[in-house]
Amino acid sequence: MFSLIQIEWLKIKKYPAFWAMLIIVLLTYPAANLMFYNVFLRITSQKGTDMLAKMFLGNPFAFPETWHTVAYISSFFVILPSILVIMLVTNEYQYKTQRQNVIDGWTRRQFMASKLIDVFIVSAITTLLYTLVAIGFSIYADTFDATKMWEQSYYIGLFFLQSFAQLSIAFLLGYLIKKAFIALGIFLFYYLIVENIATGYIKLKAEKIGSDLGRFLPFEISDRMIIAPAFIGRFGKDIKTAYEKSLSEVPSQIALSLLLTTAIWAFCFFMHRKKDL
Repeated sequence: MFSLIQIEWLKIKKYPAFWAMLIIVLLTYPAANLMFYNVFLRITSQKGTDMLAKMFLGNPFAFPETWHTVAYISSFFVILPSILVIMLVTNEYQYKTQRQNVIDGWTRRQFMASKLIDVFIVSAITTLLYTLVAIGFSIYADTFDATKMWEQSYYIGLFFLQSFAQLSIAFLLGYLIKKAFIALGIFLFYYLIVENIATGYIKLKAEKIGSDLGRFLPFEISDRMIIAPAFIGRFGKDIKTAYEKSLSEVPSQIALSLLLTTAIWAFCFFMHRKKDL
């Protein structure tokens, strides 16, 4: 296993797109959160009952709320490492390195395990960047309070699981299609357009259907593990009820994410064992 990790790391670290993605994420995460932070400052500086209510929530970028806030904002940009994962898997087929690995003595199971390691590494690095941004913002936005630092740090695990789950979907698409341009086109079209339209439509029809089935869509499953922070929504009785309902559904979304991710990798391992190289 260690040799697989070492080999895959050597592949990734010599891949220019990996470093480009790392730089983009390194710039995007703090920039996006800074934009939201400035919006929050402008809102709370205004007068009015609604604005005062938001102020009573405290600073969403200070500990411990920073873990939730930064995780939610950063989750919009999981699309960036997803593109990298698609490129990594399709390159294996474009340059026939997957066949060469088998010729060199790898089993089919080892090759697929190496791809699992790739997704794990990218997810871990993305999560590390999120963690650093969250800590950095808490220091920047408010007086550092070590006693509250780890109160909501479970969002680190949620962010990793969300990243790993969505990168696994990207991997599946690249694995099945094998052509980078086509796979990226389908991924972006579905991620940015199809699922958003489907989610919005299902929400409109939720009362007639009797259930919000949108929570079972592939990306929504993991997206709803990290719900929107309270300060982003409007205030009112209905909004509070909706927020608490979303919060209560997080455990089931975690279970669904684990189930879907396990199913994706089980399917990929099974298919790779049967398919002709």
